[in-house]
Amino acid sequence: MTKKVGIALGSGSARGWSHIGVIRSLLEAGIPIDYTCGASIGALVAGSYAAGFLDPLNRWVRKLSWSHIIGFMDVMIPRSGLVEGEKISGYLRGILSDPRIEELPVPFSAVATDLKTGKEVWIREGSLIDAVRASISLPGIFTPYGRNGQWLVDGGLVNPVPVSPCRAMGADIVIAVNLNSDIMGKPKVRRMADPPNNNGNNGNNKNGISSWAQGRWAAFLNQTAQQGNLTLFRQIFQEQSERGPSLFDVMATSVKIMQDAITRQRLLTDPPDVLVKPKLAHIGLMEFNRADEAIEEGKRAMDLQLPMLRDMLD
Repeated sequence: MTKKVGIALGSGSARGWSHIGVIRSLLEAGIPIDYTCGASIGALVAGSYAAGFLDPLNRWVRKLSWSHIIGFMDVMIPRSGLVEGEKISGYLRGILSDPRIEELPVPFSAVATDLKTGKEVWIREGSLIDAVRASISLPGIFTPYGRNGQWLVDGGLVNPVPVSPCRAMGADIVIAVNLNSDIMGKPKVRRMADPPNNNGNNGNNKNGISSWAQGRWAAFLNQTAQQGNLTLFRQIFQEQSERGPSLFDVMATSVKIMQDAITRQRLLTDPPDVLVKPKLAHIGLMEFNRADEAIEEGKRAMDLQLPMLRDMLD
């Protein structure tokens, strides 16, 4: 009997583009993927593969720049989150369409968290983009997503590397990808990777930020100032050395610490058959513009596990 392979793609914000490299490694090795599960950014990549849209996603993320990332932030006066999320949802519908999960060619499940009960929610039907929107709703950053009378937030709060739903779907061999295995205690690297100047270099200043990136950032802040939101934006996203980390850093890092502890516990109680651990400490949580590096590291990490995986399949 042919063994069924499932992939459980974990949470990790911008580091999640490495999931694309993991899938590429499996496909190039001729190993079929029968089931896909994801939490947070893992849900976006897993869902894109399940729907047959991995190539468009791959092309899109490789073109992302810092200015694109800022453009997706529909920052609002805080209600239950800083970012409404409608811009990114609309854009994903445009490039990936929005099929129903139960009609996907590859079975898919997104993991979210019920904000009222704290229980894990497996989304197996309905709109693909809505399921992804629910799963990526990092508390305090994205507003919770309302679905069937529930308010859903990031699935990484309860199951950062979703092995259990993958097994429940029928996978004989589960390949789990932990994006956060090497980041705790590492120094935070801040970099804005943007196109070089005409002299063939980035013209970085003493803070490691290119002059081109500084110009785009300044232009955005000027526009924000005209809208009366400059103080709010700085307080949310910019680190002030004399005052400590920004609001975003505090929330995101706190969730990261919690997810690291939960991941260790969940992997002990429900271990995968293959655990892939890309080395991604150098990529910040919001550096979605570093897809090339993340994807290549994901492929490298999966390539190392292929001999063991082939033995299991044989």
